[in-house]
Amino acid sequence: MLTLNFAGRHFCAFVLLFLASSTMAQTHSPKTEIESIIRASKGTVGVAMMELGGGKAFVVNGNVRFPMQSVFKFPLAMAVLAEVDKGKFALNQKFLITKKDLSPDTWSPIRDKYPEGNVELTLAEILAYTVSQSDNSGCDFLFRLLGGPAKVHKYIRSLGVKEIAIATNEAEMQAAWDVQFINWCKPQAMLRLLEILYQGRKLSPASNAFLLQVMTETTTGPNRIKGLLPAETSVAHKTGTSGTNDKGVTAAVNDVGIITLPNGKKFALVVFVSNSTDDSKTSENIIARIAQAARDYYAK
Repeated sequence: MLTLNFAGRHFCAFVLLFLASSTMAQTHSPKTEIESIIRASKGTVGVAMMELGGGKAFVVNGNVRFPMQSVFKFPLAMAVLAEVDKGKFALNQKFLITKKDLSPDTWSPIRDKYPEGNVELTLAEILAYTVSQSDNSGCDFLFRLLGGPAKVHKYIRSLGVKEIAIATNEAEMQAAWDVQFINWCKPQAMLRLLEILYQGRKLSPASNAFLLQVMTETTTGPNRIKGLLPAETSVAHKTGTSGTNDKGVTAAVNDVGIITLPNGKKFALVVFVSNSTDDSKTSENIIARIAQAARDYYAK
């Protein structure tokens, strides 16, 4: 039988403590690090994250209603594609975009390319402009095509996502500061919507793949979720950004998406930064650091 002297017992105790600490480090919740990052923000930050395919969800500030801004173009696109799956529309169907459809006072790559309108674009092209480039004219055209924001709201609620409200379009949001807060979402609700997209059970395989493609081709917010991730990381995401009022408050700097790591693991991430007096670069860096922390956790 092995007999340990005093020094040996202390050495064994140290080893056991080290192994226990290592195990805890490998299984710790990422919330501690994320909460530390959030404390640097001069606003309210909501986070929800989950490894897709059965992982545990982590949520910070889950009971706060955050303004979505253009993040709502993701559920809008889902609602449009649901109608495509029903046969009401087709992705190759062409629609006439008139000059009246192109607001002069909003972000619109469609308007910039076709300032006089009177151009026929396929539904696939309008969706790509709306999601990948966050085109506001394309967004409101799609709302009119479906019959208004209430139709999108009803569809998303029918998926079982309840803690979300889609009540107004881009033109109405830009008309008055407070209107943007009518379109709100809690972090875990957007996380659930991303999970539904990942599962691919509500849209047809073709529609689901199309939406993931245009989200992966997103050009806005390169310094948010994607900002500190390795270049080979695939990110299918949708951003949202408000203006800044005369008090220096930015209502929304957002990014939500599905991240595929080089090792094949996938996780969904939602980050809403609201009512912040930070500049946009600082808020975007907070999102990037949260995404990096999530990546480090899920890459293990």
